[in-house]
Parts: sequence; C-alpha cells; structure tokens
Amino acid sequence: MHADRHCMSAWTGRIDPETDSARWHQRIQPLAEDSQPGMALLGFACDEGVRRNHGRVGAAAAPLSVRKALANLAWHRQAPAYDAGDVTCEDGDLEAAQVRLGRNVCALLDAGHLPLVIGGGHEVAFGSWSGLAEHLSGNPAPKIGIVNFDAHFDLRDPAHVHSSGTPFAQIAEQCAARGWPFRYACLGVSRASNTRALFAKAAELNVLVREDHEIRESTLDAIGAELDAFAAGCDALYLTLDIDVLPACEAPGVSAPAARGVRLELLEPLLERLKASGKVRLADLAEINPEHDIDNRTAKVAARLIHLLSL
Repeated sequence: MHADRHCMSAWTGRIDPETDSARWHQRIQPLAEDSQPGMALLGFACDEGVRRNHGRVGAAAAPLSVRKALANLAWHRQAPAYDAGDVTCEDGDLEAAQVRLGRNVCALLDAGHLPLVIGGGHEVAFGSWSGLAEHLSGNPAPKIGIVNFDAHFDLRDPAHVHSSGTPFAQIAEQCAARGWPFRYACLGVSRASNTRALFAKAAELNVLVREDHEIRESTLDAIGAELDAFAAGCDALYLTLDIDVLPACEAPGVSAPAARGVRLELLEPLLERLKASGKVRLADLAEINPEHDIDNRTAKVAARLIHLLSL
C-alpha cells in the first residue's frame, strides 16, 4: 500500500520564508513499509453506493479535492502524517472495493497508524469498520463504538441492495453474527429526512440519537457528557463524519444538502471531546461531492475537520 504519483501530486501550495511556517504539503510523506506511526490518509474514491441509493454521484472525486484543500493548511502536528493512496471502485463492484478498503485499514492499524479515510459515499463506513473489526478480531467480543455525525441513520435494510444508505445496518448484522455488541451513536439526525421505519430501527438497535435541532450551544455540555459515557463503555471508537450533517451554506457540495444541519462551531467541540477520550482508532469523512461544491467550500470544511483531528 502506497500513495501513487496521482495522489502525491495534490500536495502543492504556498511556501513561506519564515522559520517554522510549514504547511501540510511540505510535511506529508508517501506511506512506506518502515514509516513511523502517524496519521495515514487513505482515499476511497467511490460513489457506487450513492448511485445505488439514488443520490447525486460525484463523491469519487472527493479524496483528491480534499487533499488539495488540506495541502495549504498550516502544519501544527507533532507526529508524522502520510498519504496511503486511494482505493477505487471503477467497475461497480462495491463489495470488492469495500473488502480492499478494509484490508488497507487493517494493515494501517496493524502498523500503528491512525487511519483517516476520505470517502466516497457513506458506503465507506462498512469498509472502514471491517478493517477495524479485523484488526481487533483477536479480542473476545470487542466493544467498538461508532459515532456518526450525520443527517441520516444509514440503517436501510441491506437485504435489498448494499448502498450508501445501508452501512450501519450491515455492521449491526456483522456484530450479531460474531456475537459482538453493536454500539452506535448518530448525532445530527434530521427527522424530516428519515422515515418512521428508520427511527424504529434505531430504537430497536438502541442507538444513541441526537437530532439536528437538539444540538445547540446550550446543550453542548450535556451531549458531550453523553458522548463521554458512550466512549467509556467502549474499547475503541470509530468516528465517521458525513459532511451532509452540516448546513447547506457550510457544505453545499454533498449528495443531499441539509436544509438545517448542525453548524461547524457546534460540531467541533464534540469532536474535541471524543478525541480527548483517547479511544478514537479510526476516522473517516463521507459524502463530499466536488461536482456540486461552491468555491471549494465543502472541501475546505473537510480539510479543516482533518486538521482538527490531527492536532
């Protein structure tokens, strides 16, 4: 697994003359076999799941777009960061692409890295989780907590078709088959965008739910405390950010722009709270769609979120 020239070519930008003024493009390195543990960016250039879910395709172009937006941000990390290249899905075989993604994520975890996967549609989640599950499979019934910031549950019935709308239902099935607990928190849910059947499914699976309108300045501490308690009951956390959780004015370049959403200034403190748990082993971003972006606004938000997670 390594970053090809196509991926590394995105890492260009401004060079300042002052000392200690490096930017991401000056510090990120292509992943090598002997790389010291660090954050490893891995692209999932796929929107087959969005196509199957009847959404607006274009998310396959997101990994390159987000790299370009991240390249010029100031470097504040202490540990290294690497580009681990892209997993692609060019033949419509989503399931095979998810298997490849899972293997790459597992290899990164085995090597001591923090994988950060840039999707792709939210079908990225099943591949990401599969890699963490494989990494932890030697443990008896590991408690993997999934924290999803998303306008949608993505708990559609996978018996019909695997898509960007089914990953967490697929993960729930996998957990049941392995005898593992299924621990899922979904924050930013839009009641207008999820059917009663999906709310019932979430209740049946004992999902921790916070709707978009519930997340505001006055509730941040209480919701943060809920996340602390959720994290305390888990061995490892998988953090997944569907960029359509943000308002359309902050993230227009997504498959399903949010009429309301959760503002970035409310999202960031909750992410910092999860980081402080020390249990985040894997993170990904989903649903960035450069074809519908405005002035790279959505790619810039995604880059800022990666920057926050990297500190």
